[in-house]
Amino acid sequence: MFVRFSRTGRWNLFGWPSFSRMEVVRLRPELHLIRPAFGQAYVWREGSEITLIDTAIPGAEADFAAAFAELGFRRSNLRRIIITHGHEDHAGSAAMLRRWGDVEVIMHRDDADIVRGEQRRKDPVVTDAERPLFDRIMTGMAALPPCQVDTEVVGGDIIDFGGGAHVISTPGHTEGSIAIYLREAQVLFTGDIVANGSAGPMLGPFNTDRAQARKSMVSVAQLPAQLVCFGHGEPLLGHDGSQTWRTLGERCKAGPAAAPDPLG
Repeated sequence: MFVRFSRTGRWNLFGWPSFSRMEVVRLRPELHLIRPAFGQAYVWREGSEITLIDTAIPGAEADFAAAFAELGFRRSNLRRIIITHGHEDHAGSAAMLRRWGDVEVIMHRDDADIVRGEQRRKDPVVTDAERPLFDRIMTGMAALPPCQVDTEVVGGDIIDFGGGAHVISTPGHTEGSIAIYLREAQVLFTGDIVANGSAGPMLGPFNTDRAQARKSMVSVAQLPAQLVCFGHGEPLLGHDGSQTWRTLGERCKAGPAAAPDPLG
C-alpha cells in the first residue's frame, strides 16, 4: 500500500507524473520514493545510513532537504548516491547533495565522464511519437552541473547496501545505464530502461540505441521482483504489481521485438 505524505501531482499525456511540489511516498519501512518538482528518486534506509538512487533535476536540493526533514533523516546520514545514468533528470542534483557529508557517488563507468563534465552526452534518437514530450521536458532544462564520481561500476558488481545490490548493465538508453537489483529484498530499480506508463510497463523513451535498449529491457524483465521502482511512473508493488511484472517478463521472453514500445 502507498502511504503518501502529500499529493500535488498532475499527469501528462503519457501517464507519467510531474509535480509542482515535492512529494514523499512510503513504499516499505526502509524505502521511500521522493518526487521533487520533476523526476523521482528513491531513498533506502539501513540503520543510520541512507542510500539515494538518482537525484532528479538540477536545483532539486531543497526538495531533498525537505523530504529528509519530513522523514526524520539527517543530511549527514546520506552515505551514497547511485546514479542510474547521466541524464539531467537523474544526475542533476548530485553535485549539491554530495556536499552534505561523506557521500560516495557511484555510477557506471561509461556515463561517469558525462557527470564529471568531461564528456558531452549523446543525444537520444527521438521518435515522432516521443517528440512532443521530449520538447516539453527539455524546454528550460538546466545544464547538468559537474559532479565528482567516486566509484565507477560495471554490470555484475555489487554495492554494499540492501543485502548486496547487484548492478545490472542496461545499455541502450545511454551507454552507461544501469538497473539496481536487491535480490534478498526482491526490489528492482530499473532506471529509465523501463517506464511505467498509463498502459503499464513499457520501454523507456529517449534512447540512444533503441534496438539495444529493447534487449536490455528483455533482460531486466526476467528478474523476479516483488517491488519494481521505475525512473518514471508509479512503482509496482503488492500482488497485482508483482503479477504485472511477471506478465511483462513472460511477454519479453519472446525477444526484443515483444518489448512494449508504444512510442517507437
